Amino acid sequence: MQPAPHIPVFDAIKALAFVGDLSMGQPIDHSARTAWIASQLAAATGRDATAQGQVACVALLRWSGCTANAPEFSDLLGDDVGGRRAMLSTASASAAADFAATVGALAEIHCEVSGDIARTLGMPPEVERPLRHIFETFDGQGKPDGLRASQIPEEVFLVSIAGDLEIFSRVHGLHNALRYIAERADARYPALLVDAVKQHAVDWLHALEQGAAADMQPPSAELRDVTAPLELIADVIDLKLPWMTGFSRRVADAAAACAAGMGLGEAEQGRVHRAALVHGIGRASVPNAVWDSPGVRSEADKERLRLVPYWTDRAARRIGALRNEAEIASFVDERLDGSGFFRGAKGPSIDAEGRVLAVAAHWVLLRTSRPGQPALAEADAVIALRREGELGRLDASAIAVLTGHPGADATPAPSSETAALLSSREVEVLGRISLGDSNKEAARVLGISPSTVRAHLENIFRKLGCSTRAAATLKALTLGLL
Repeated sequence: MQPAPHIPVFDAIKALAFVGDLSMGQPIDHSARTAWIASQLAAATGRDATAQGQVACVALLRWSGCTANAPEFSDLLGDDVGGRRAMLSTASASAAADFAATVGALAEIHCEVSGDIARTLGMPPEVERPLRHIFETFDGQGKPDGLRASQIPEEVFLVSIAGDLEIFSRVHGLHNALRYIAERADARYPALLVDAVKQHAVDWLHALEQGAAADMQPPSAELRDVTAPLELIADVIDLKLPWMTGFSRRVADAAAACAAGMGLGEAEQGRVHRAALVHGIGRASVPNAVWDSPGVRSEADKERLRLVPYWTDRAARRIGALRNEAEIASFVDERLDGSGFFRGAKGPSIDAEGRVLAVAAHWVLLRTSRPGQPALAEADAVIALRREGELGRLDASAIAVLTGHPGADATPAPSSETAALLSSREVEVLGRISLGDSNKEAARVLGISPSTVRAHLENIFRKLGCSTRAAATLKALTLGLL
């Protein structure tokens, strides 16, 4: 098994920002532009360089919890991506406030997960705490806790108004953006920040158009030497669809084993392993309802799916530590006969690492239960995968290696210290819940009562220090329990 890969922590932050932007239906530079505006606003209102860097990190991680509540947003809006895009661009302050009042539970999920992500990344309290309260508002009507203005971290206001300026000016034009922001003075954010934005908005937006946020660097020297686990990116990606819990990790393990079996060198094995962990970045751009649909899809939905590896490539290529992996990851859905996407590449134009990743991803998908399509048994999955090789769609030699060792995607056993954290039954319960089962469904599968499931969940939340299922899932993945 490949050692756990790490990348510079600021690259991890940028990767999470891209996932968040796609989840919110925004351009992949939205969070970077918001972070730059927020840091400029912090400087204009007297914050020092340290505070400017911290608010930039809050802005970049603001949407990192979006995959965690995507299922709930999908249930509420039908289209979690398009619905959130419309929500962010809503000009009416009263309409925005009315909608925000209806999504308290979703805000709780988002804030807990994004706060936990910041903690996992080793961010200081000045970054973690604002993320746990990112939807609080100056008038005390925000979420998740309805804090009074004096209790809300100032970074929340700086990022909130910076995000509104970035989106409103792009969607409605600068004149209207300033008018909509003024309507939110002393309601969403303090009036003194509104005044500062009015004074500097023209210059800031001009600077952005000249590329001011195009290549963001770590905002502090401390961040340059810190690394973060790449598996965290994979786990956050997979939170979007409960049935994909742990999917990217399993693809990475299968791809690394396949690459080794094919005789690829250690450098190639490492690249394909890392590429597999981030190959799903682009999935955030597609609504959950499309992924969950077992039936025939429209041409529009098919096109969205075809563009998933394109968005992965676009996003990951902008991250210094993942540029090579972005190229490999973008070939995950290509097929040797040219029937794949997004390029429609054929034969020799797909190199060995891309072929390995495509085989590994398809293998794990065959073994994964999804709406309307149960997982295949191992023997049936081997037959189905080999059939793809016989038809000339996937690399036959990679298939032979992988199906000769079909346990390559097995989940590694947690350490004894970690395993002692939850009982075996609690792990089973969390495993079912993490895949999207209700308490009743988990009880039926495990042969216990729903009340017993609830009792186990209470213990799981207490032991993991979580209050939502999404946060417990992420924590369990980080600890190797799932």
